[in-house]
Amino acid sequence: MRKLVAGLYMSLNGIVEAPTQWHLEYLSDEVLAEIGEGIESADAVLLGRRTYQLFSEIWPKQGDDVVMARFLNTAPKYVLSSTEIDLDWTNSRRLTGPAEEAVARLKDEPGKDILIPGSPRLVRSMLERGLLDELHLDIMPIVVADGMSLFEGMADLRLEVVGSQTFSNGVVSVTYSRPRS
Repeated sequence: MRKLVAGLYMSLNGIVEAPTQWHLEYLSDEVLAEIGEGIESADAVLLGRRTYQLFSEIWPKQGDDVVMARFLNTAPKYVLSSTEIDLDWTNSRRLTGPAEEAVARLKDEPGKDILIPGSPRLVRSMLERGLLDELHLDIMPIVVADGMSLFEGMADLRLEVVGSQTFSNGVVSVTYSRPRS
């Protein structure tokens, strides 16, 4: 079975929304190398509607020399949305039916990991439903005034640290999974 792996940038105070407004100064070679490693273990992408629409405007305009652009532009992209949307980005399709069933079917298909890059509302939903296998957070040494907090209002979510490192620019990278029974 494939793993569903999310990757988010997070501020020190837990904000995950609109990271393009505050994370760019922390994109060091170390952070980019780590992103490349995550991409190597995946062969598909799961996105929420908002992130899909944003990414479909940004990434197709990037060149293949940008690792994330090359991956996102060629990988199968699955969009979890209850709303009909235009799927004009290459290799995109909308998942239909109840989210739990659609994601479970996707995870049962052969292949590598399924990556959720961004899409904090989707990540939160997958955490709440017990569908997320790994949560990778790059915690930036910055406090952000406002925005969506990934864990606000969530209760009794237990995670286990399965990897961590601190980069020279102060970014702390932590990977969590659900505790093993």
